[in-house]
Amino acid sequence: MELPKLNLPNSELKIKLVEETTQVFDEVRKKYFKLTPEEWVRQNFIHYLKKEKRYPFGLMGVEKMVKYNSLKTRADIVIYNREGMPSVIVECKAPNVKITQDAFNQIAKYNYKLRVKYLVVTNGLQYFCCEMDYENNKITFLEEIPEY
Repeated sequence: MELPKLNLPNSELKIKLVEETTQVFDEVRKKYFKLTPEEWVRQNFIHYLKKEKRYPFGLMGVEKMVKYNSLKTRADIVIYNREGMPSVIVECKAPNVKITQDAFNQIAKYNYKLRVKYLVVTNGLQYFCCEMDYENNKITFLEEIPEY
């Protein structure tokens, strides 16, 4: 499998071949998963958050179930604060998927329940991070993802 070059620092991901299926180890869920383009972005972004932004693996949840009305959806990455409250949601797309309003609509659905401080959407080539201000009903796009 030809893995696309991402606009993220190199990560030492554990990759193995199982019956002709490439798998990648998820340090958060502590097991191997099929390596899809979206999973490639998710795993690299998890390592970026850990290495560059100092978010501990122990406070990350991957593919977290979020109920939206009667729908059960899954947020790619949810980062919790020390009190166990969600503080960041990350939505990952494959590198060939353009980041459009649809991705923001998707992450907004997750946030309807979670009400986090930061939302991040990435395809591994670019990312957008916004800070939520619920009191003033404002969203501010940030240049950088805040450090932990």
